[in-house]
Amino acid sequence: MDDRDIAKISTLGLAHVGDGVYELLTRTRLCEMGITTVVRLHRETVARVNATAQSCAAEKIMPYLTDAERDIFKRGRNTRVNSMPKSSDAAQYHAATGLEALFGWLYLRGEHSRIDTLFSIILEDS
Repeated sequence: MDDRDIAKISTLGLAHVGDGVYELLTRTRLCEMGITTVVRLHRETVARVNATAQSCAAEKIMPYLTDAERDIFKRGRNTRVNSMPKSSDAAQYHAATGLEALFGWLYLRGEHSRIDTLFSIILEDS
C-alpha cells in the first residue's frame, strides 16, 4: 500500500493489523525455538502477546525508532479505546496499542526487514 492509502486507515485499524503481525512473529519464533506441544505454544504465546509484555517491548525499541515511526507509535498510544483488559493498566494498554499500530503501519508499507530488526531488538536478552 502507498502512504495515501495507509493514511485512510484508522489508528485502531493499524493496531488491528499490527496485532496479527506481532502474534505471527511471536508464534513463528516459538516454533523456531523448538517448542512442539500445542499447550506450551499457546501458553508461551499468551505470555508474550499481551498488553504488559508488549508495553515492555515498546520500551525496548523506543531508542531505535525513526521520527516517523515514533509519530505512528504515539498516535497509536494516544488513541482512545473503549475497553481495556483487567490484566494491565491503562498506560501499558496504550503502549501496547502504539506498538501494534507501528507494526501494522510498517507491515502495510512493506517494510518487513524493519519489522524483523525491531522484533530482534525486542527478543534480545529474553
